Amino acid sequence: MRSASARPKSLIAEIWHSYRSLPGWVQIWVAFVLVPVNAASVAFMDEPMGVWVAMLANGAMLANLPVMLHERGFSKLMAVPHLLPWSALLVLIIWIQPLAGAYGLYLWGLFATDLLSLMFDYPDAVKWWRGERGVAGR
Repeated sequence: MRSASARPKSLIAEIWHSYRSLPGWVQIWVAFVLVPVNAASVAFMDEPMGVWVAMLANGAMLANLPVMLHERGFSKLMAVPHLLPWSALLVLIIWIQPLAGAYGLYLWGLFATDLLSLMFDYPDAVKWWRGERGVAGR
């Protein structure tokens, strides 16, 4: 009979273990900055280009779900779905030239958040393409 530790972990448990094995600052960044700032875009869908902003901001994050499920955790492959949508989003925000007000302040915050994320994503994508295919926590 198999022991409890020999049982395969559930998909959710493996993904959670992988997330929790990331450096603490990455966990905080993802949970309290990256995801909330991008998800908040849905609150501004009635603003000029708001639907596009929301689609690009959230589409990049949602595209990570199949990657996470396939990898059963977090890997450098998760950087790849961010590259095109968030790069396009940064160009869109510059094109919109947001002014003051809640939407303008939000867009500049989103711009800073996704720019910083892309500064990690581009090198991680290159590392993945060059063969660094490990999953965090394994």
